[in-house]
Amino acid sequence: MIPTVVWGTGNVGRAAVRAVEAHPELSLAAVLVHSPEKVGRDAGQLADMPRALGVAATDDVDAVLAARPQAVVYAASGDLRPDEALADVVRAVRTGAVVVTPALYPLYDQRGAPPEFRDPVLAAVAEGGGSLFVSGVDPGWGNDVLPLLVSGLGSTVDAIRCQEIFDYSTYDQEDSVRHLIGMGHPMEYEPPMLAPSVPTMVWGGQIRLMARALGVQLDAIRETLHRRALDATVRTRTMGEFAAGTQGAVRFEVQGIVGGEPRIVVEHITRIHPSCAPDWPVPPDGGDGAHRVIVEGRPRIEVTVEATDEDENRSAGGNATAVGRLVNAVDWLVDADPGLYDALDVPLRPAAGRLGRK
Repeated sequence: MIPTVVWGTGNVGRAAVRAVEAHPELSLAAVLVHSPEKVGRDAGQLADMPRALGVAATDDVDAVLAARPQAVVYAASGDLRPDEALADVVRAVRTGAVVVTPALYPLYDQRGAPPEFRDPVLAAVAEGGGSLFVSGVDPGWGNDVLPLLVSGLGSTVDAIRCQEIFDYSTYDQEDSVRHLIGMGHPMEYEPPMLAPSVPTMVWGGQIRLMARALGVQLDAIRETLHRRALDATVRTRTMGEFAAGTQGAVRFEVQGIVGGEPRIVVEHITRIHPSCAPDWPVPPDGGDGAHRVIVEGRPRIEVTVEATDEDENRSAGGNATAVGRLVNAVDWLVDADPGLYDALDVPLRPAAGRLGRK
């Protein structure tokens, strides 16, 4: 069994605790939390599981890492604290642990990452012998391994489009939804996540990964952005009221330009309520969210993934698939050489030993 730490018990961390507990080759060694009110609580309770796991949450990072766990699932957010998240991850890698996380966007395409992100990790790998794999859903498997797999089913491929189409009122992340993405703010507000070059920072690595796998050279990476205001005030279950006239929907693309044309595209269509921008694409079943890959070519191929978890919530389902991609890579990474890995290095494997397992 591989002793594994889950660091953080928010939306991603809850799913990580459940995934580690379910994996036949991993054992939950510790759970690290930030909030004092979570300290001492059982991991199963924090993860909304029906039973206790016998692991009490702690905020003692020094003690947990001093025990030299073989693996760490870093589930704390890096959206608003990228420097702190990088420092935490580097610290864990330096102890010799295999670390998996969705938190560090620049390292999704580790070969193209800025030196200020890549160099500290490589130094920690050399010093401690650990490893790091950064991935998720979108960015993540929704715009790397899935579209690349589907592209291999065609005879000719003209373009690949990866879409995330979501109603963000299902998210339990009000700070991100309102302030990073701008929902509910006046239209003159510039959301940090949508500022020029930021979408490329987050999703450009996915474009580069796909281009590398497809054997094509990118001319450039471009961005497009469209925003819509709410026609009427709406009230959401999780985040309260969003006023008429404020931002209610966002549509942007990060485009990989090949031969002068956008051939590899990551597109997001995000709403706070279905009434906003009804002419934009919606999930095929009309639900709250989906990830879709469209391969234009011969044949034309379209694949839609709809995941649910935590009372049929599709945002939670997306988080759970991101966690699955990471946690299910831990045993492969433990057997591999120390290093800094990306999605083209780490295989997506069948759930061996887990069929029918509770």
